Amino acid sequence: MSDDALAFRFFSLHVVRTASLGPSLVRVTFGGEDLAHFESDGLDQSLSLFVPAPGCTEPGVPVEEGENWYQAWREQPDETRAVMRSYTLRALRREPDEIDIDFVLHGVEPGAAVPAGPASRWAADAKPGDRVQLIGPAVADNRAIRFRPAEDTDLVLMWGDETALPALLACLESLPAGMPVRAWLEVEDAGNIQDVETKADAEVTWLVRDTHHTEVPHGLDGVGDAPAPMALGPIAAAELPPAERPYVWLAGESGSMRELRRHFVGERGVDRRRVTFVGYWRRGLTEEQLREQGE
Repeated sequence: MSDDALAFRFFSLHVVRTASLGPSLVRVTFGGEDLAHFESDGLDQSLSLFVPAPGCTEPGVPVEEGENWYQAWREQPDETRAVMRSYTLRALRREPDEIDIDFVLHGVEPGAAVPAGPASRWAADAKPGDRVQLIGPAVADNRAIRFRPAEDTDLVLMWGDETALPALLACLESLPAGMPVRAWLEVEDAGNIQDVETKADAEVTWLVRDTHHTEVPHGLDGVGDAPAPMALGPIAAAELPPAERPYVWLAGESGSMRELRRHFVGERGVDRRRVTFVGYWRRGLTEEQLREQGE
C-alpha cells in the first residue's frame, strides 16, 4: 500500500447535533470513536462523505473489501448504494472528538423548482444518532489540503460561493496577524452571511445574489445552473494593496473559477503558479457525472 493511501482511511461516525447557519445552510456535527485517528491541519481539507441511500438507515460502504471497496460500492444496487459526496472539514475538536461539516440546502423547501439532491435532503433531515461513513485524513498534512500560500506571500486574494464558505472561512482563521487579505464571498441570501474571525488584515466583501431573477447553484449535488460570478465586477474594480508575491485561492463552481482565474492571471499579472482553484461543482452536472468524467 502506498504512503499516499495510508494518509487516508474510513471513519464510522454518527450525528451528534445539527445547527442552522442561515436559510440554506446547516452545520452537522459528527462524533465517533474512530475520530481518535482523524488528523488534519484544517484549512480547505477535503473529505468524502457517504450517507445512506434514501429509505436506508446505514451507509453500508463495503469497507471489508479493502482496496477493492470502490468497485464493490459501484456494483451495489442503486436503491441501496450509499450516496458519496465531497465536502470540506469546517472544524475538528478534541475532548470530545468531533468534526463539523456545513451543508448547502438549496431545493429542500416544498415546491422548489429544482429539487435538492440526496445529500442535501439527508442533511436537512439529519438527527442525532444517524450514521455515516467518511474517507478522511489520518495524516495532518495531506494532499486533500489545497490552500498553500508560499512563505513569502505578501497578499492573499480569495473568492468562493456557498459551497466554499466552510473552506474559505477556515483558511481565513488560519492566517497570521497582519497578513493583507481581500476576500469576496457570494451567497444566495443575506441570512447566510456569517461572522468572520481572523487575525489577518482582512477586508471581506459579501455579495448577495438576486435569486428572484437568476438561477443559483444547488450545492455539491450540482443541479441547476448559475450566472457568471457576480464578484467579477467588484474584483476587477477593486484597488488592491501593493504586493509583489500575491497568492490567489478560488473555490466553487468550475466555470466561475475559470473566469476569475483569467482575470487574476491575465489582467492582474498574478503568477499562475500562485493561483489555486478548486472546483466543488459544475453547472448542470451531478457529482456522479463529474466522477465519470474523471474530475
